[in-house]
Amino acid sequence: MLRLAAIAALCAVLPAAASDEGPGLGQPVGDDEIPSYFRSVMPDGQGLPPGSGTAVEGQPIYEAQCGFCHGETGIEGPIMPLVGPSADYATPAGAYWPYAPTLFDYIQRAMPFYAPKSLSDDEAYAVTAYILFRNGVIQEDASMDANSLPAVQMPNRENFIDLWALQGATPY
Repeated sequence: MLRLAAIAALCAVLPAAASDEGPGLGQPVGDDEIPSYFRSVMPDGQGLPPGSGTAVEGQPIYEAQCGFCHGETGIEGPIMPLVGPSADYATPAGAYWPYAPTLFDYIQRAMPFYAPKSLSDDEAYAVTAYILFRNGVIQEDASMDANSLPAVQMPNRENFIDLWALQGATPY
């Protein structure tokens, strides 16, 4: 009974609270009102934000934000190394990502572990470029952005099973 009273009170307050301070429930919002990490980045690059970064720019960001967990060079570290193969890690890190835009999306949304979503779009592009460079996928001076990142051919792309396609539909 107490739950019903709380729900009724909330329903009575919501329309009034939303009316003067922007869109209410069910009202459309503009792109500028949605943080980039709430947007979906598709494997084909659709949804990638503006910005860019290179491996050279990404190295100091990686060292400051990622090295604690993944190791100073990406090979060593208490949490899954990002560069491979190494003596302890037999699979190249690129084996886990069939599409480079989804690597960017993960970095932007979830990293660094202790402060997710704290990297700017440019920083996320630069860290993505650094990881791709360290794995031999791109050149050090290659600039990654919404146009170039989808063109990156990940080394293990053909060894993934597209479950959406098996069901006769694809979200991208």
